[in-house]
Amino acid sequence: MACFPWRVFWIIQALVDVTLSQEIYAPHSIRIEGDLTLGGLFPVHARGVSGEPCGDIKKENGIHRLEAMLYALDQINSDDELLPNITLGARVLDTCSRDTYALEQSLTFVQALIQKDTSDVRCTNGEPPVFVKPEKVIGVIGASASSVSIMVANILRLFQIPQISYASTAPELSDDRRYDFFSRVVPPDSFQAQAMVDIVKLMRWNYVSTVASEGSYGEKGVEAFMQISREAGGICIAQSLKIPHDHKQADFDKIIRQLLETRHARAVIIFAYDEDIRGILNASKRADQVGHFLWIGSDSWGAKNSPIQGLEDAAVGAVTILPKRATIAGKIDHFQSRLLREHLGTRLTTKSSLYFDFLFCFFLLGQERIGTDSRYEQEGKVQFVIDAVYAMAHALHNMQKDLCPDQSGICGEMEHAGGKKLLKYIRSVSFNGLVNDTPNRLDKILIDEMQWPNGEMEIPSSVCSLPCKTGQRKKMVKGMPCCWHCEPCDGYQYQYDETSCKLCTYNMRPNGNRTGCQPIPIVKLEWHSPWAVIPVFLAMLGIIATIFVMATFIRYNDTPIVRASGRELSYVLLTGIFLCYIITFVMIATPDIAVCSFRRIFLGLGMCISYAALLTKTNRIYRIFEEGKKSVSPPKLISPTSQLAITSSLISVQLLGVLIWFGVDPPNTIIDYDEQKTINPDKARGVLKCDITDLQIICSLGYSILLMVTCTVYAIKTRGVPENFNEAKPIGFTMYTTCIVWLAFIPIFFGTAQSAEKLYIQTTTLTISMNLSASVALGMLYMPKVYVIIFHPELNVQKRKRSFKAVVTAATMSSRLSHKPSDRPNGEAKTELCENVDPNSKLQKMIQKSNLHS
Repeated sequence: MACFPWRVFWIIQALVDVTLSQEIYAPHSIRIEGDLTLGGLFPVHARGVSGEPCGDIKKENGIHRLEAMLYALDQINSDDELLPNITLGARVLDTCSRDTYALEQSLTFVQALIQKDTSDVRCTNGEPPVFVKPEKVIGVIGASASSVSIMVANILRLFQIPQISYASTAPELSDDRRYDFFSRVVPPDSFQAQAMVDIVKLMRWNYVSTVASEGSYGEKGVEAFMQISREAGGICIAQSLKIPHDHKQADFDKIIRQLLETRHARAVIIFAYDEDIRGILNASKRADQVGHFLWIGSDSWGAKNSPIQGLEDAAVGAVTILPKRATIAGKIDHFQSRLLREHLGTRLTTKSSLYFDFLFCFFLLGQERIGTDSRYEQEGKVQFVIDAVYAMAHALHNMQKDLCPDQSGICGEMEHAGGKKLLKYIRSVSFNGLVNDTPNRLDKILIDEMQWPNGEMEIPSSVCSLPCKTGQRKKMVKGMPCCWHCEPCDGYQYQYDETSCKLCTYNMRPNGNRTGCQPIPIVKLEWHSPWAVIPVFLAMLGIIATIFVMATFIRYNDTPIVRASGRELSYVLLTGIFLCYIITFVMIATPDIAVCSFRRIFLGLGMCISYAALLTKTNRIYRIFEEGKKSVSPPKLISPTSQLAITSSLISVQLLGVLIWFGVDPPNTIIDYDEQKTINPDKARGVLKCDITDLQIICSLGYSILLMVTCTVYAIKTRGVPENFNEAKPIGFTMYTTCIVWLAFIPIFFGTAQSAEKLYIQTTTLTISMNLSASVALGMLYMPKVYVIIFHPELNVQKRKRSFKAVVTAATMSSRLSHKPSDRPNGEAKTELCENVDPNSKLQKMIQKSNLHS
């Protein structure tokens, strides 16, 4: 260790001596003598700041790649089979990662081809000057950045110097018309742009932003990505941002702020140079957004450490693109065993200050240690640098064999062949590279082994809009096919596809998740429903009461009260009342053709029979007393047979209407889906019912209501007749009450036409109204008679027959006299009437004649 300071001093002194003795031919250059000279362009230094052309040394992109070219030259020159008796030399220039500076440097390559006019140049002694002719560069290896290659290619093509790049991937360099002397051994950006699109799709991202360094590499790379993504579909670009050449820290902060404006676009496609990538990562840390962005870097990032050194936390989860590569084992040996020996011995005698900073900083100060136990890792494009040199060497070898078949080494024809001839051999060259694999193949992504920011276990999302829930459609945002708003399919709509809802058919409703339609449940009025229980209960009571009354009348058929009630019409009336109760069961029964037929027949028949009998009774009473006022002879058609005939004729009108109804519109069942089609489809129901409209129901009941109104009119006209004359007053009270019931029915029936409970309300209202009508008639007309028959049989005795005239006389006088015939024995009423009448009057004579007939 004691000799270490002296060793360092010796190395520095050697380097200084070499530098001072180096020919001042081109700054930042390396020159290696050879029979044929190849040019080289490498970004040994980064872009300078504050007006300086060059900045810090780039260890990976610069030194590793430059040394790869020198290594390849050593391998070729030591190969007896490849270019025998021909030594390849080199003129290597530093581009300083700047296209304009590289253009100035590249003029070195064409100096030998420029004819100089020296006729006016004289030395001080008058002698013509002797110019040192620069070496002729037959081909150029490089450059690295696409923007540099584009700039240099425009110069080299003018002098027909072939160029092979090892890292320039801009798609525009594939244009043979503009860059006809340019070739490359790496795939263009369209390949990695395609790979990026595949990665984005693999991650199920559809909303990404792009960031590009200003220049051909970044802008053309992003342009290729956007073009391929448009063709592939399903990927939207949230923002496309550019990093300016002369950037400042504020520029990176602004880019991060702009990216955060579309927070859902977490994935960022980045085509940028090393220093620009570092600037972006630093800005994300300053904005406290570490872990938010998901970086997808191009091959300029690749597997290099320089862009993320000290910023590893900001780059967690990044996916970078790099062509398939492999480490060159011989390259490590070259560094390990020959670097200091050859550089400080043979090769440094021909080098300029290009290596000085690198060797001093990394080797003399001990910051770089190469070996199996070191952290040294070969830069990703080293393989392609070697392939580019070998491609040029094989092209020269093939050209030498064709142009100099009988001569070893360079012949005159090869020396004057020119760049076009060499380009032809370059384009047709084929050889096995140092890596036995296809260099254009891209590695596969092992998603399960990836580490995501913030410890996320699942793949983070980078989507403009989250997927819509089941039953929702996408309302697309104009101009952004990856962005949408989710709108639920409401009402009776279901999700037809991702972007549209459709209405279910009239008999269907959407299922629970609205992915399709399902049949609407069918309902009917059930027997156990509260809407049915009450009418059925009332009907059963009414039927029992009606049967009881009818049985009582049949049992006491020949008693005075039954006979005085008009037995024939009483049985007809009781039949109508019975049918009014029976219709309740028909209305509640499950609809079918038979039930619907019975509904049509019995809906108005029971009421028609009842009111036809009552109308016949009231009409008979009215005609009797009206006729009695005019004549002593009774009116026509008051016999029992006539009464039955009149009643039957009235009933036949109803039956005729029903028959016509059957003929015009045969009975059928329908399912009404509109009746209970609520706003909420879950509550929608189809109603199974008979094909009978509300209007048809009213028409069927209309004739019965007409009979009821007519009967009421007659009841009003006969309201003055004593109650013991053919039930005039009970009939009147019956009709008044019935009218009230039906007046209440009409608004309830029609007022609930739009209700979801229409079926239940209307059916219950109709059946209860009919039950009440029958019960009123049964209670007021027959219950008093049954009461007398059963509990007061002593009153159910035969009265002395009186003539029609006596009856009329008694009825006429009853309005002026107070009498209680039920409290007196038979004949007392007549006696009382006679006592208050003038014996010589006409009425007295009529009563006397009536008594004689009795």
